[in-house]
Amino acid sequence: MTYQKWCDEFAKKHAAIISKLEGKSTEAIIKYFDYDNMKKQEPTFCLLYAENKKCHDMKHLNCYLCACPHFRFDDGGIKKKGEKTLYSFCSIHHKNGAVFESDHALHQDCSNCIVPHKESFIKKLFDKKWNNIMKDTSYGGNHKEKGDEKNIN
Repeated sequence: MTYQKWCDEFAKKHAAIISKLEGKSTEAIIKYFDYDNMKKQEPTFCLLYAENKKCHDMKHLNCYLCACPHFRFDDGGIKKKGEKTLYSFCSIHHKNGAVFESDHALHQDCSNCIVPHKESFIKKLFDKKWNNIMKDTSYGGNHKEKGDEKNIN
């Protein structure tokens, strides 16, 4: 599955849950997306729920964003780095980020970064429309955000 297809599908699932929470406060909506609650109330929202696993080892994991708005990707590739193609990177070059490298590709590895799963981070960016928060993630070959240039050299 491409990154873009995943984003499109996730946005639909997110919107369906938000519509069920119509009239709830921002705080109540964010609390609803707590991992333990989501596992019970929305068991098909994430494949990991069925395995009783978390994507990150943290006590209070929140699933509101799932992905990170600092993640940048282009399914067609962003640029060549030697013989490899860079497909994704972190626009803030977070200290806990890394690079996953295969024979022909470079991808951002966010497995050690918990930023988008913290309630405090979600509150700062909160929007009921997930796509509004994630609007800059698709790089599209020409999207530049302050700081992006240093991270893709």
